[in-house]
Amino acid sequence: MSPRNQSRVTEFILLGFGNLDGANIVLFIFFLSIFLLTVTGNVLIILLVLCSNHLQSPMYFFLSHLSFSDILLSTNTVPNMLGAILLGRKIMTLLGCLTQFYIFGGTTITECFLLSVMSYDRYLAICNPLRYTSIMDSNSQVYLSIFTWLLGFMLHLIGFIPISNFQFCDGNIIDHFYCDFPPLQKLSCSETFLAEFIIFVFSIPIFICPCGFIIVTYVYIFVTILRIPSTTGRQKTFSTCSSHLLVVGTFYGTLITKYMIPSTGHSLLVNKIISLLHTVFTPLLNPIIYSLRNQDIKVALKKISVGLNWNA
Repeated sequence: MSPRNQSRVTEFILLGFGNLDGANIVLFIFFLSIFLLTVTGNVLIILLVLCSNHLQSPMYFFLSHLSFSDILLSTNTVPNMLGAILLGRKIMTLLGCLTQFYIFGGTTITECFLLSVMSYDRYLAICNPLRYTSIMDSNSQVYLSIFTWLLGFMLHLIGFIPISNFQFCDGNIIDHFYCDFPPLQKLSCSETFLAEFIIFVFSIPIFICPCGFIIVTYVYIFVTILRIPSTTGRQKTFSTCSSHLLVVGTFYGTLITKYMIPSTGHSLLVNKIISLLHTVFTPLLNPIIYSLRNQDIKVALKKISVGLNWNA
């Protein structure tokens, strides 16, 4: 049958996790709790950076953008997943599915560059402290943040445009909890090799180059830290970038596994698990890591809580 005689698909059915044998409510409450904690934690970090004089530095300015990207990533995928878990399926229009995929990819690429900018900020602060304030001034912070967002969503267009031209003729059931490339590729009745090739090839500079840049900056940072004569000084300096290193590790660990291995390299179940780590748990870990390991965040939280208790 020619594609011209086939009916066009205008909506998709997300199956989520399929048949859960009565565990739908428990899983729904579990992921809803994680989602609320994620949004609350990241919103709290943004408010702390905006309101606390103690956090008026480039590092926390970029951290607030990282928190916003985590909020965008979670709210773009998790609500549909919750609907699929609770109802057994979630219906999405073709336009809604493609929009979700574009926001997901743009946010993910943006976060890659944000983490690179944050590593560059730590490099300047530790390796070139005398010129830090002149290089990383308020204008530089704004320009770098705008650049990362624009670059992330513009680069994603390279892979998104061929995918948006996919034709979906018969099947409309997506065995996933959000619209991602592998299930869309599987359903498409168009030739998908070009899109798969473009995504794989461009994932190298988009994902690996920022990761390599972070590694190089931290090599210089570690060398500088090792030259500090006192143990206390080394520990104090390292503590300013340890949280960022943990966030980078969790983010790139899931991302490289998901996108640098071709779709035939792992099963759909494994793909779902990796996607869960990336879209649900990593955005939750970021505020937890910065809250538990960063002394400035702890001080700001304590001041806010004391102020609220005093007003009460």
